[in-house]
Parts: sequence; C-alpha cells; structure tokens
Amino acid sequence: MKRFALIGGAGYVAPRHMRAIKDTGNELTAVLDPNDSIGVIDSYYPKADFFTEFERFDRHIDKKKRKNEAIDYVSICSPNYLHDAHIRFALRSGADAVCEKPLVLNPWNLDGLAEMEADFGKKVYNILQLRLHPAIIALKEQVENARVDKKYEIDMSYITSRGNWYFTSWKGDESKSGGIATNIGIHFYDMLIWIFGKIQLNIVHHRDAKSASGFLELENARVRWFLSVDENMLPPEVHGTGQRTFRSITVNGKEIEFSKGFTDLHTLSYQDILDGGGFGLEEARPSIEAVHHIRNADVVMQRGFLHPFMETVRTAS
Repeated sequence: MKRFALIGGAGYVAPRHMRAIKDTGNELTAVLDPNDSIGVIDSYYPKADFFTEFERFDRHIDKKKRKNEAIDYVSICSPNYLHDAHIRFALRSGADAVCEKPLVLNPWNLDGLAEMEADFGKKVYNILQLRLHPAIIALKEQVENARVDKKYEIDMSYITSRGNWYFTSWKGDESKSGGIATNIGIHFYDMLIWIFGKIQLNIVHHRDAKSASGFLELENARVRWFLSVDENMLPPEVHGTGQRTFRSITVNGKEIEFSKGFTDLHTLSYQDILDGGGFGLEEARPSIEAVHHIRNADVVMQRGFLHPFMETVRTAS
C-alpha cells in the first residue's frame, strides 16, 4: 500500500484523484487546500489530515518522513500556475508527483523539473487520461494500421459553458490558467499529437478570454479546432435543449464517439503509474509547446482553414 498526499483537495477534479487512490487500494494521508469546503473527503478518506496552510502541510509531510512514514506520491490538483511549484515540493519531499493537466504552463519549466527528477531520484507523472480511453486507443490503432496517401481531415469542437464566476476565478486569469486553449484544450491537443504525429504548422485564427480557434497541421492530419466557455457559441440544436456542453471530433467526416467511458480513466491512470507505466515530462512536452504557441502567436485569419464555428464568432463580434 502506498501513501499519498493531495494538494488542491477542494478543487473540481480532486474527487477523481481521491477515488483513484481508493480504488487502487492505497492510502490518502494528508490533504491541502486553502478552501475548507471539502466535505467530499468524507466519502473517501475521513481520517486524512487536512490543512489550509501550506506551511503546516509542509511541516506535516516532513515530520512523516522523519518518522519513516514518508509519502510515496503527492497528487496535485491545484491551479495551473502552481503546478510547477507543487511538483518541486513533492520531489524535494522525496515523493513522486502525479499532476493534473497542464503539467506546467511553459515548456522551459519542464527542463527544470527534469533536473530535479535527476537530483532527487523521483518521477513526475502527468494525467493524460484520454490516452487510456478505449475509443481513442482504437482510433490510434486504426491510424497506425491504415495505409493512406493523404492526411486525415479533422474538426475538433469543444464548448463547455461557464458562468461569470469563471472569469473572476483564477481560471479567467491567463497568467494563472494559461488561457482557454491551455485550460480546457490541452488534453485534446495531446490526444491529437499522440495519434497523428508531430505539429508541422500551428495557426491561431481567433483568441479571446472566452474562445479560441485555429488550425494544426500534423504529420498525418489537418485539424480545424474550436474551443469555448461561452454558451452563445453552442450550436442552435444543442443550445435549444438546455445542454451546456458540446464535444465533437470528426475524422474524415465521421464522428468519433467518446462521450462515454470517462468514469474510470483517472483510476486507470493511477493503476498504470503504480504498475510502472505512466506519462512523464517528455510525453507532456508536445502539447505544452503547442498551447504555449497558441497563447503567444499572432492571430492570423486564413479563410480556407477556418473552423465552421468561426462564423458564429464573426456574427457575435
């Protein structure tokens, strides 16, 4: 049985990590979050020690280490801009780090973490759960086994409506979240690069606080992509039903169905790590480089590559 600590326990994704730790037969011993609205922990580990101050959490982890009860893994679900610091804390504490996406905001942060892995003899793992989704694995196998003389044509659309709170929170601050492409899109970019190969061209057509769109040319695919947290961007047929999320990926005009099968992907990710697998710094690098470019590139309108939803953006503006 391995001992886990968790940073960011009151966050949206933290219960998935708690469940994964429990489902893999391990122990969550300590949780940190400045927000004490964390009753969800009672459903998983009511006896875990809880801290709202990092200094006391740090002292607790150090004390456990000195008593030969060292933490084996630190799970990190904190705001994006804190991931790098919290990963470093885990490594300095003698633990491996299991971190949510995005692993870090900037590609050069990965180099510093690689040095710390070597210094402390510990590993950094990124949760890239779409790589474990059965439908995505099947698509990757299909692409690898196919003999095609031209690139796949892909449209990727993801709209997940968010209220005013989003823009007041750290998620609405690009310096903390990395912006729309980083915060809600990075796992899709990782998936596409993993399946269709390295990026050859990365063009940004639109980028603001609520939406972003662009074009990726990969080794084996051409991708028009659109991301948004604005409910006004939902297709009319979806908006009319009251549904607030729309997710679609088409490959050569055929919809890839992967809306189901998400329930246990964090548990599968944890089990993979515990079994000696997992996705490390270099697996995370291509998607982090992609979103860093999207965040900083000039916005260039190229009509031939535009995602169909860009017409809605033009109308709204």
